[in-house]
Amino acid sequence: MSDTILVTGASGHLGRLVIDHLLGDRGVAPQRIIAGTRDPQKLSDLAARGVTVRRIDFDDAASLESGFAGVGTVLVISTDALDGAGTRLRQHKAAIAAAAKAGVGRIAYTSLPKAESSHVGFAPDHRQSEEAVKATGLPYLIFRNNWYQENLHMSLPQAAGTGQWYTSAGDGRTAFVARDDIAAAIAAALANPPEDSATYTLTGDEAFTNAEIAALASDVLGKPIAVVNLTDAQLAEGMKAAGVPEPVIPTLVSFDTATREGDLGERTDDVARLTGRKPRPLRDFLVANKAALAG
Repeated sequence: MSDTILVTGASGHLGRLVIDHLLGDRGVAPQRIIAGTRDPQKLSDLAARGVTVRRIDFDDAASLESGFAGVGTVLVISTDALDGAGTRLRQHKAAIAAAAKAGVGRIAYTSLPKAESSHVGFAPDHRQSEEAVKATGLPYLIFRNNWYQENLHMSLPQAAGTGQWYTSAGDGRTAFVARDDIAAAIAAALANPPEDSATYTLTGDEAFTNAEIAALASDVLGKPIAVVNLTDAQLAEGMKAAGVPEPVIPTLVSFDTATREGDLGERTDDVARLTGRKPRPLRDFLVANKAALAG
């Protein structure tokens, strides 16, 4: 089997970080790495370092056929197509089928915790994508990535600015983890994969309620933040009143539902086992991003 590693979505945040860790702390030779992207021009700096850059578009069958040729391991990074028309799952299945047809030796895929039962609106896409990977019969690596600490940029600035954080998550907990820690863990597994298949759940070391996060953020940012607990219906109505596009409201509300139901609170030591270091604490993230989070 070829020892090359192809990372799709390589010009995105996660894909680029995975490649940086492969080249950096994992010491993988550039000649073993293939960066897949819809726009190769964006990765000219990687090409200059000896990384092969290929055009790969999950909506273009020809690009998948040529892009996956001769690859040992392919990391299929899940897309962000949330149009309600099944585009995301179709894209994933196309990439997975093309990888198997091209004769790759191993398929890796980025999923989310508890994909088979999660209340997150797009969890079924991940569940069915995982099933498609397993159905190929090839060795696989599935990375069930918990919520990024960076996701807090979507809620904390407004909460810090108004002093109120509207949520229906209740006492549910989230084991937030830094995107870079997830990328480092994925790179470690890709560089030194187990003999057989494996599924990893990549989380932070601690799981916090939104009230605990608000208290921590209040201390770091120097601004009082009070959590206002709502029902899912009330949260949806508030989003609509605030001008959030109606098609995305159910997905956004599902994040709080999933938190309340315990789908995002599991903690594992997979990040530490793979990388050899503990994941970044949430407080460190808040301190490092104080200016952007202060609202």
